[in-house]
Amino acid sequence: MVASSSITIDARVEGLMQRQAMLKGWSRQTLASYLSDLTKTTQFLTQQTPPYTLLDADREALMGYLMHLTTEGLKRATISRRRSALSVWFTLLMEEGLREDNPIRNLPRLRPERRLPQSISEEQVEQLLAAPDTEDVRGVRDRCMLELMYGSGLRVSELVTLRLGQVDRTLGALRIIGKGDKERLVPFGKEAEYWLIRWLEVRPSPSIKGSSSSGILFPGNKQRPMTRQNFWLRLRDYARKAAINPLPSPHKLRHAFATHLLNHGADLRAVQQLLGHANITTTEIYTHVAQARLSQLVDRIHPLGGENLPS
Repeated sequence: MVASSSITIDARVEGLMQRQAMLKGWSRQTLASYLSDLTKTTQFLTQQTPPYTLLDADREALMGYLMHLTTEGLKRATISRRRSALSVWFTLLMEEGLREDNPIRNLPRLRPERRLPQSISEEQVEQLLAAPDTEDVRGVRDRCMLELMYGSGLRVSELVTLRLGQVDRTLGALRIIGKGDKERLVPFGKEAEYWLIRWLEVRPSPSIKGSSSSGILFPGNKQRPMTRQNFWLRLRDYARKAAINPLPSPHKLRHAFATHLLNHGADLRAVQQLLGHANITTTEIYTHVAQARLSQLVDRIHPLGGENLPS
């Protein structure tokens, strides 16, 4: 145990953490978050029998604190953040020679919550794709962008930076440079091909030869490359027009691409390659989405489903 000090525990903790913040280059917000979490831990520890402090808390006391957080119903992310603050604190005490052990080190960690990605239905996608006014050049461009995003599962950053040279109409595919500069070949369907041809027919030529937008497939205003934010705003306008609520983000179209493929029997590995995921575990979350929707379908349609059982 660490000998008591005439300095109050809170002042000692704050002093040590402030010095650590200077050494590590933490932001004020990071320091404030750590101090807030450690203060809440102190409040719990000092009310136990026997009472503990952040200087002398042992493994059992900290286990009791983490169990208390769980019974309080806090989110896993909050509990993990509190545990992280304690890990930083006890590592600091060891570095300062104030403790010889780290009582938080071997305590079990909570697995992070796997939030299922929100998607939109196939009917909503159809309504969204039909929203742009294709009598207008800008509407043709936007329809083509929506078709390619949904038809190929592109990230919004990949979509707005597409260049003419990445379109291979012979193969019916896009050559995408994704995260980590990894290239993947992503096919697009007949509907996307139709709108791509229409867009290339009406796409304005750059007014300045050799300008930065000359090779950009979807130039925005003043022939400059469209920003992600601009595409996001246009998507939301079309979603409002199609009465889709809640309003989808560009990423939800990517989610819809993956979910709808799996719903129609696509192989998980194939979806992984199309999305450009480095790890299959990233793609596996979509199987949970597909399974949940299948369960809802059984409940709604099957004679022995939950919604059709006599009350």
